[in-house]
Amino acid sequence: MMMSHRKREENSPRLSPVMRLPKRGFTLVELTLTVAIVATLAGIAVPVYFSYLDKARIAVATADIHTLQVKIQMYQDAYGKVPDNLTDLKEIGSDPWGNDYQYLSFAAAGPGWKGKARKDKFLVPLNSTYDLYSKGKDGQSKLPLTAKASKDDIIRASDGAFIGLASEF
Repeated sequence: MMMSHRKREENSPRLSPVMRLPKRGFTLVELTLTVAIVATLAGIAVPVYFSYLDKARIAVATADIHTLQVKIQMYQDAYGKVPDNLTDLKEIGSDPWGNDYQYLSFAAAGPGWKGKARKDKFLVPLNSTYDLYSKGKDGQSKLPLTAKASKDDIIRASDGAFIGLASEF
């Protein structure tokens, strides 16, 4: 009996393990649906990520300006005046967008300093001794904060009582 069973196995065609399993795969509809879901999630996540990066850069620039303000105060305590430019402070880096921080000492600017100072919406100078700011994301700036190019600037105003986005001042 055993012999006959073996003979039957030898005579019948053998199926490979791959051929015995039913063929499975993704249909075009399933793949299209998956791609659509991934694209939707990416469409939501990418703007949120870039918004987060912008907020982080603004926070870094705000902290940098605060640090520079402290260094300027230390310089003023040591020398009796604010520095003429930021290079007097040493170790000055650039803002998170790769631009130099902008600084104007009103004493160094001379009697016409009010024409060169940053101004609020009433065209009144923001500070009484010096201006310190970053040109922001677009790298452009105008003296009045009402100008479109100035909206994203990170500014020091009210003699250091406010440091942040120009659009929030």
